[in-house]
Amino acid sequence: MAIQTIPARIRWAVDVLDIQPDDHVLEIGCGAGEAAGLVASRLGKGKLMVIDRSEAAVDRTKRVNAEYVDSGRLTVRHIDLATLRVPVKRLDKVFAINVNLFWIRDCREEVALLHEKLSPGGTVHLFYEATRLDEVRMMVEKSSHALAEAGFRVSAVQSKRPAMVGIIGRK
Repeated sequence: MAIQTIPARIRWAVDVLDIQPDDHVLEIGCGAGEAAGLVASRLGKGKLMVIDRSEAAVDRTKRVNAEYVDSGRLTVRHIDLATLRVPVKRLDKVFAINVNLFWIRDCREEVALLHEKLSPGGTVHLFYEATRLDEVRMMVEKSSHALAEAGFRVSAVQSKRPAMVGIIGRK
């Protein structure tokens, strides 16, 4: 997938993640697989696991990132975060782009699972498009609260172009 065809919002989010070659990363909600390809391309010995509740998204992600799946660098699973059992002992980074779970409903169990599986100093990055200003404040407040309640130190980053906000929880 050519980098210029990947939406700016996804490129920005992956840049903010600051992927290191040995990172163990979890993406929640893979969409078209664009972020998965960018992250996997930056890994050396590290691994990326991608999960999504949509079977179509999982199939598409596997197809467009077949080289990373075949190499063992990328694992793609059709599963919900609430029922996920992470096969690695520790994750370095977890991220989600436009996944409403963290601000729409009670997500204590899911966030507690992430806190348990993150290595010390590990991070959760929740990225949202900031185009609907009436929802941005609620997204940031509710997502930040969910992370803080689980014991994360919370900060935020923002981009005007593309219009994005990122809530970062550090263990």
